[in-house]
Amino acid sequence: MNGAESLVKTLLASGVEVCFANPGTSEMHFVAALDRHPEMRCILCLFEGGVSGAADGYYRMSGRVAATLLHLAPGFGNAFANLHNARKAQSGIVNVMGDHASYHLKHESPLKGDTVGISQAISHWTRVSQDAAQVAGDGAAAVQAARAANGQIATLILPANTAWEEADAPAVAAAPPALRKPRAEDVAAAARALCLPGAALMVDGAALYTDLGQVAARIAQASGCTLMAPFFSARSRRGAGSVRMQRLAYEVDVNVGILADKSVLVLCGTQRPTAFFAYPGKPSLPEAPDCRVIELCSIDMDYAWTLQEIAKALGASDDLPDAAFQPLDLPALPSGALSLEKVGQAIAHLMPKDCVVVNEAITSGVPVGLPMLGARGHDVLVTMGGAIGQCLPAAVGAAVACPDRKVLALSGDGSAMYTLQSLWTMAREGLDVCVVIFANRTYKILHGELINVGVADVGRNVNRMFDMVDPSLDWVALAQGHGVAGVRVETADGFVSAFAAAMATRGPSLIEVVC
Repeated sequence: MNGAESLVKTLLASGVEVCFANPGTSEMHFVAALDRHPEMRCILCLFEGGVSGAADGYYRMSGRVAATLLHLAPGFGNAFANLHNARKAQSGIVNVMGDHASYHLKHESPLKGDTVGISQAISHWTRVSQDAAQVAGDGAAAVQAARAANGQIATLILPANTAWEEADAPAVAAAPPALRKPRAEDVAAAARALCLPGAALMVDGAALYTDLGQVAARIAQASGCTLMAPFFSARSRRGAGSVRMQRLAYEVDVNVGILADKSVLVLCGTQRPTAFFAYPGKPSLPEAPDCRVIELCSIDMDYAWTLQEIAKALGASDDLPDAAFQPLDLPALPSGALSLEKVGQAIAHLMPKDCVVVNEAITSGVPVGLPMLGARGHDVLVTMGGAIGQCLPAAVGAAVACPDRKVLALSGDGSAMYTLQSLWTMAREGLDVCVVIFANRTYKILHGELINVGVADVGRNVNRMFDMVDPSLDWVALAQGHGVAGVRVETADGFVSAFAAAMATRGPSLIEVVC
């Protein structure tokens, strides 16, 4: 058994069953070892950013760690943006990055790079296997690290000779360390603070998509506080049956208004609200100056235990009124001229229960999303780290994690161009994903950001840097070129027809919405 074989056996023995891959020469022995173990599902992504984005989406929807197979420093660098998104989402991922044989690194070969440096810039845990005998133990440690602290990025760097030399038996990942908990006296103080006038409890993580959300709602009912959620959350349950919460917005000005009357803000499983960027004359922190912020429990701590303890301290009732949950409120099917609101109405009406919505529509997202609030219950994934190009690969990962659920990918045309190769992976794997591209032919959010920093008048250079015209992208042709059926719609009736067909048919499809 060589080192590569011991690593594959270790991953499988540790419960890692999916590998999203874009390998190169230094990974050939690992590729060969994977080939000898068909029980490991290997999925080719045609760009490394697709690899990391798919692993992110897979973890968010399954709670299981996937492996990625990436090539040297430049290949890992291509995966960096969506690893950044995954890190912000607390996704557990084990990256296997090949490297030159250890004795070859003294030579300045073309692909030599700082593999450790690029890994440490984004990974919580990095290790270089020193010899083949250590590979299995290192692999088990990587899986353990990826599962720690509610999800981390772990990167194992595998010099080529450690993959081909003789190795020991495989290993099995140990359980991750117990999650840290806040002090009992801090929990008690937070419970008292939530009973004060103007208090709010902000939650994240599993409280947004599991029954833990009902625990948070019971706390709000017992204390009289406002139950809140951040604008960016890795996964949230929306639609009928979901727990009602007041969500923050993207814009710092709007959040200043939302938090203006809050005297106390208790954070559990989330971080302090912060403006996406700094803007001239605008605050970085949106809460009122006299608001007391209690950072009780961070996202990498045991926030489930903490919420349960707060509920106990308050003597919270087990019963919740119907008003605590979002009712089913399907809009009528639209017709006539096309608008973003009508697209949202059609999606809300036709989307099946338990659909997984991966939303990177950016400027189109709010008008489309509002009618979806009363849709059948569904899960929503958003781009956590702000690095665009996350939607399509995350939809790949979500579809692999949940093969019995329809996945809906909502993306702007500019964002989707970063990782459009994911369409090919959807076709290759037969994934049940409907992609909706909002083709406004511009990076519209950048026009808005320019206004936010005080630039009102723009000329040719701004338009040439922001707008995607001359020529315009043809998304139907791009989809078909990747093996996915595509259709362009320019009316509400056309969208209703195309979307209904996509919902009724398994497999990948794409709808280009001209907006």
